[in-house]
Amino acid sequence: MFLQAGLAAAGDGDRRNAHDLLDHAATLADRQVDATDPHHTGFGPVAVELARSLAAHRLGDTIEAVRRHEHAVRRDGWRRLSPEQRAAALVDAARAHLDTGDPVAAGHALLDADRIAPAEIRSRPVARTLLAEVIQRAPAPPDVARLSTTLGLTPSGS
Repeated sequence: MFLQAGLAAAGDGDRRNAHDLLDHAATLADRQVDATDPHHTGFGPVAVELARSLAAHRLGDTIEAVRRHEHAVRRDGWRRLSPEQRAAALVDAARAHLDTGDPVAAGHALLDADRIAPAEIRSRPVARTLLAEVIQRAPAPPDVARLSTTLGLTPSGS
């Protein structure tokens, strides 16, 4: 609940409460006795770091969002998240990359998400919109162009 509340506060532009709530979530995550997440909740230090990344982006700190995301995916707990959680985090990272002016990194994040959980890219309108933006902003790397063609997207976004 602290993660969701922190993200809601960030969405409202409430930096102080967002950070406080995510700090509470981090404290709880760090206290987890069994880091293997036996109940498959997806909650843990990596989930908190991903929430901090998303909160930073919502608060307009896109470079911080990218930095936090890159840190989270290098942590041990990244692979223990469900494929859907990892793919959703990569979609969030793609948006941050686009907002920092890096459509190539955004495209690679979307490709990674598609490899992990294809339905997250192929069925979620936000992911399809991001992919369309990627191919509109810069010449797409071949794999990104192939994915956009597979999804019926064109460089003009139609």
